[in-house]
Amino acid sequence: MNAWTWVAAGSFVVWLWLLLGHGGFWRTGVRLPDTGARAEGTSAEGAAEVWPSVAVVVPARDEAEVLPASLGSLLAQDYPGRAAVFLVDDGSTDGTGRIARELASRAGALPLTVSSPGDPELGWTGKLWAVRHGIALARAQKPAPAYLLLTDADIAHAPDSLRELVRAARAADLDLVSQMARLRVETRWERLIVPAFVYFFAQLYPFRRVNRPRARTAAAAGGCVLLRNDAAARAGVPDSIRHAVIDDVALARAVKRGGGRIWLGLADRVDSVRPYPRLAELWRMVSRSAYTQLRHNPVLLAGTVAGLTLVYLVPPVALLGGAVAGSPAAAVAAGAAWAVMSGTYVPMLRYYGQPWWLAPLLPFVASLYLLMTVDSAVQHHRGRGAAWKGRTYPRPDRTEQPQPRVRPEAQVQPQVRPEAQPQPEPREQRARSAAPGTPLAAPSPAADESGAP
Repeated sequence: MNAWTWVAAGSFVVWLWLLLGHGGFWRTGVRLPDTGARAEGTSAEGAAEVWPSVAVVVPARDEAEVLPASLGSLLAQDYPGRAAVFLVDDGSTDGTGRIARELASRAGALPLTVSSPGDPELGWTGKLWAVRHGIALARAQKPAPAYLLLTDADIAHAPDSLRELVRAARAADLDLVSQMARLRVETRWERLIVPAFVYFFAQLYPFRRVNRPRARTAAAAGGCVLLRNDAAARAGVPDSIRHAVIDDVALARAVKRGGGRIWLGLADRVDSVRPYPRLAELWRMVSRSAYTQLRHNPVLLAGTVAGLTLVYLVPPVALLGGAVAGSPAAAVAAGAAWAVMSGTYVPMLRYYGQPWWLAPLLPFVASLYLLMTVDSAVQHHRGRGAAWKGRTYPRPDRTEQPQPRVRPEAQVQPQVRPEAQPQPEPREQRARSAAPGTPLAAPSPAADESGAP
């Protein structure tokens, strides 16, 4: 056996293991837990169902363009219980707060609070600083909400999204339920790169392993996270993860370490409305946090490059090399590895409504991700690290001591005027008391800002 054969055989063995022994990462059937058929508004026994209260926290930084689709969908949620939306405007300069208040003026909308925490303190990312402020506002309500829905300002929810998230969390007794929003796939580059982004994420964090209570694997998708309030308090969230750039994974790990049960799956009716029309935007989306994922470790970077090369680049190269070198064994092994790779990618392409013939192009897409990862490390060493909307986050100080976990009632609450904290009412009562066009949002106590990192 020549070198081509050995390399190709090694890649094929890796793909067999990924196919059969890696938590079925390639399957796309992990959706919200089945709660069974149930009449609307009733429990399994037929009695009237009491729905827990929910606070929706939306960090937003310069999101005026997408708010009508995203925030509008949240304000229009058809939730039978008590719910309120808290948009935390983190330094926006495009009128994000003003547009949010205008959206809240529609009749029948959920009550909205628009507020700002000011610039983040040292050691905090902008998004988590905004989330902290939003959670504190929510917990200041009397009574405090039973659940927190943490969602990004570019995520649009179907009208029943909140109801189904809460139903699933209660039915399966889950402390955290997260759905990976379906990203936009309209341009040529989005169709090529976006499905692979979710595929690689699932390969890194197989959903079925995440959802096993005793498994160490933990992850969430930050665009849509329903979190039990007391589980967040036990985990010290968000203070315990305040410097995390990849905050969704850090959040899931903190909840799972605290004994909470978590669930992660693909979404059917939760969609990202943020466009990534060109390769440059998609490149920045990946590269801004890729080296952070590797813990800023050059050794892990080298191992990742070697792994991506063996798993994704070797099959087509070894197939060509084996054919040129006259080695049928190398060509067969490389071709088999490429076939298995492509086969595991087809379900994700179908989920995104893309043709199957894009699957053999996965090695090319993987090579782009490899370059994005290397570029992420280069940008970090040039001092541009994890950059997003004018902020750059350096590597966290390993000597920094974590803040102690505190109970929610002991946390410092932001100082806001009482009128900035609307008390949610049942939707039926709001519909009777608010005439069309009546503003349901109180004026913000601070200047327009937002909370994405």
